[in-house]
Amino acid sequence: MNAARENDSRRRGRAHGRLWLLASLFPLVLLAASALGAVNIGLADLWNLVAAPAQVPEIVRAVFWEIRLPRVLLAALVGAALALAGAGVQGLFRNPLADPALIGVSAGAALGAVVCFFFGWEGLLGGWLLPLAAFVGGWLAVLVLGIFNTGFAAGGTAKLILAGVALNAMLGSALGFFLFSASDDALRSMTFWTLGSCASAQWPQVVVLLIFLAIGGMLLWRNARSLDALQFGEEQAAHLGVSVVRVRREIIVAAALLVGAATAFAGTIGFIGLVAPHMARLLLGGLHRLVLPGALLLGAMLLVLADLGARTLAAPAELAVGILTAVIGGPFFLWLLRRPSSWSA
Repeated sequence: MNAARENDSRRRGRAHGRLWLLASLFPLVLLAASALGAVNIGLADLWNLVAAPAQVPEIVRAVFWEIRLPRVLLAALVGAALALAGAGVQGLFRNPLADPALIGVSAGAALGAVVCFFFGWEGLLGGWLLPLAAFVGGWLAVLVLGIFNTGFAAGGTAKLILAGVALNAMLGSALGFFLFSASDDALRSMTFWTLGSCASAQWPQVVVLLIFLAIGGMLLWRNARSLDALQFGEEQAAHLGVSVVRVRREIIVAAALLVGAATAFAGTIGFIGLVAPHMARLLLGGLHRLVLPGALLLGAMLLVLADLGARTLAAPAELAVGILTAVIGGPFFLWLLRRPSSWSA
């Protein structure tokens, strides 16, 4: 018994050490992404931007404060939001291959944005109608899912998955109709948006997304122990005192908040919500008190690095960041399929 406790204590100690390592790497990744780009910024200039702004050329100040930093922070927040949503959905469905797109938020948000492009409304409300339409589209998809699944209470997670598959199919057909009927200019904008990009980052978007990340993250964190219990099955979790219906509803709401807000500002970005949580489990174990912050950090770093590649690999042109996340995520997904299951609480 004592040996088992000592082994468990060592495993947790190693997991906490790895989590602190991820937390230490995070600012270094942000620093590198802030320095590199079409206009490279040296370490001395980075320091002087805060300590002595007058010593930094005006163009460097403008690039850093108005373009580079908000874009890097938006990418970090989007990656963190998608990864947190993925960790919650995977824990709810007890499946490491589950993805936040399973509940239809991404497809609903994409449909809302595509409708804006189709009718030429993307510039209305100072450009805020596009993310608003995407966010509303994502939430409408979740509301429809909840209605058909009786408030996420009936049928358990199996019925929820089937309802999500059907909803995604219907939303995909609607997306196909608008893409087929769009003009060439609108089609180009739709295609780039559906592949994901952080190029339109602005400080107000960073602030709004940070608020949604905080709300969604707190909802997931308060259910971390319940997610651990759910890994033994819904019946066993209920016997342990977990309100399964409440937890299921709050996880879906948190995932909808996180994915809806992320998709609204950056478009449809795949695989981050799948890859980051599973990497966190491989590094930190299955306890959600470790998985959630680990997934947040990994998702943020992965998308910041992918966005750095998107704006530098083909400079002066820019790639859609979703292309690079698919290049990373696709092989990782195939590796998961071949790997023996190690899903554990």
